[in-house]
Amino acid sequence: MSDTTTPMPDEESSVDDWASALAEQQTAVTTPAVSSAGASVFQPLAGAPQTNTRNDIDMILDIPVQLTVELGRTKIAIKSLLQLAQGSVVELDGMAGEPMDVLVNGCLIAQGEVVVVNDKFGIRLTDIITPSERIRKLNR
Repeated sequence: MSDTTTPMPDEESSVDDWASALAEQQTAVTTPAVSSAGASVFQPLAGAPQTNTRNDIDMILDIPVQLTVELGRTKIAIKSLLQLAQGSVVELDGMAGEPMDVLVNGCLIAQGEVVVVNDKFGIRLTDIITPSERIRKLNR
């Protein structure tokens, strides 16, 4: 047996086929075919203002959202709910001193602690949920 690197005739033709296929693919990628009919479909609209719009947050600043601070939750029977009166105490699953959840449109965005300022309740944000954490929680 001899160690030669000369390709057999069948191998040489298959190498040439691959080389020509790769060259054909490269030319197709570098020169996309655009027909004149396709170019006319995407022309700018007549009378549309030609502005260079960027991602401008000012466009969404006035959109109202629902902000909710959740102290805790509980499940009770309708019978118990109907017996509630002024001064009744409903036990929640949240513990005293635990962070409160801050939700915007039902989506958790932060956690915080209750504070009292000028006889009004408020919440001091202690932890902001990053967008990547929010996405990770959606995938669960």
